[in-house]
Amino acid sequence: MEADLRRLLTFSCGEDILAGSLDEAAGSIGMLFVTGGTQTRVGSHRMYERLAKHLAEAGFPCLRFDRRGVGESSGDDPDFRGSADDLNAAANTLRAETKVERIIGFGLCDGATTLALHGAAAGIHGTILVNPWLVEAEAGDMAPAAMRSHYRQRLFSLSAWKKLLSGGVNLGKLAGSLKKAGSATDGSLADEAAQGLRGMPAALILSTSDNTAIAAAAEVKKSRFDGLIGWRREIDSDSHTFARPGDQEALNAAVLDALKALTA
Repeated sequence: MEADLRRLLTFSCGEDILAGSLDEAAGSIGMLFVTGGTQTRVGSHRMYERLAKHLAEAGFPCLRFDRRGVGESSGDDPDFRGSADDLNAAANTLRAETKVERIIGFGLCDGATTLALHGAAAGIHGTILVNPWLVEAEAGDMAPAAMRSHYRQRLFSLSAWKKLLSGGVNLGKLAGSLKKAGSATDGSLADEAAQGLRGMPAALILSTSDNTAIAAAAEVKKSRFDGLIGWRREIDSDSHTFARPGDQEALNAAVLDALKALTA
C-alpha cells in the first residue's frame, strides 16, 4: 500500500516551535519517532526517513520531529532527560493531525531512553527501544560490558597476541582498561528507564556488535527489567545506526514484527 502523503509541519512546545515531518496513512496505530543525541528527524544516512516511508506504506502514520534546539526547531536543547515536554507536544500533534487511536514510540540510543523515561506520561501505548542508552559513560569510554566484549574478542585475535608479545601494547594502559572492564556499572539510568517502562509494553532491537547495544543487553538481563521487555530481536551488525548493507531492510522487518507484537 502506498503512503498517502508526506508533509512538513510545525507545532508549539511552550514558547518554542518544533519542526516535524508526517508520513500519513489510514491506520489507527501511529508511530512517533524520537531521535538520539543531536540527530535530526531525517536520521543518519536517512534512516528515520526511510523507515517512516516503509511503515506508512504498511498503514502506520509516522511523525518524526526535531526536539528543541536541534535541526529546524527553536529553543535550547534540553537533552534527553529534559525532553518530556517535546515528547508530549509531538504525541499530541500526532493525535491532532491523524485519526490514530494508539501511539507506539520508536527511539534510537538516548531517544529510546527518552521514551522509557517519559513515554507513559505522554500517553504512548508501547515503545520500540533500539540500541538504547542505558549506561552513562564518559565521552570516548566504553561501558564495562562493552569493554569486556571487546577484550573477549581480542583473546582470540592472533594479531592482538602478536602485538602484546612484541611489546606493542602499553601494559599500564591495558591494566587500567581491564580494571575498568571488571568494574560495576552505575545502574542509575537503567533503574530510571526500567521504572518508566512499567507503564507501557516494550520491544527491544539490538545491533549485535554495537557498544551501546552490548551494554544495553547486559543491563536488560538484570532483575530490574524482569517482565518489561516482551519482544526482542538482534540484527547482525556493528553499526549503531544500521548503516551497513542490508541493515535498513533488516530494521524495517524487525520494526514491523515488533509492532505486531506490541499491538496484538
